[in-house]
Amino acid sequence: MSISTRLKAYLDQNQIPYESMSHSPSYTAQGAAATMQISGRELAKTVVLRAGENGEETILAVLPAPRHVKLERLAAVAGKPVRLATETEFISLFPDCEPGAMPPFGSLYDLPVYVDESLAEDTQIVFNAGTHRDAVRMRYEDFARAAKPKVGSFA
Repeated sequence: MSISTRLKAYLDQNQIPYESMSHSPSYTAQGAAATMQISGRELAKTVVLRAGENGEETILAVLPAPRHVKLERLAAVAGKPVRLATETEFISLFPDCEPGAMPPFGSLYDLPVYVDESLAEDTQIVFNAGTHRDAVRMRYEDFARAAKPKVGSFA
């Protein structure tokens, strides 16, 4: 497997410049950063959450690899309660991705995206491209224009 076909088609159709990167298989964001020999702060991880009083909505949170989602802070940004989603709750939403390797483009899956403000300060973003062996590097500005995330402080 390589970069998600859905992601590749989206980036190519919208003429968004990016660099495809391959690395040794890694199942954690920090591990992926180490195999690519980049700082964990440079790698954005995508966390799947459930939002709403009954957890009826799925959302994506994107933050630097070494950081963790502070649920109460994300709830304030989202304006509704949030909790981590279980793999069972989200695996079918990303049919073109390996579990846990989803790219941060919620628009590809009809999901809202929230980005921690610390990532918005970076000039580039690196993220999983649908597998535990492939990543994409692009300018943060291009990512933000394409993903249209809501930016807030929650990591």
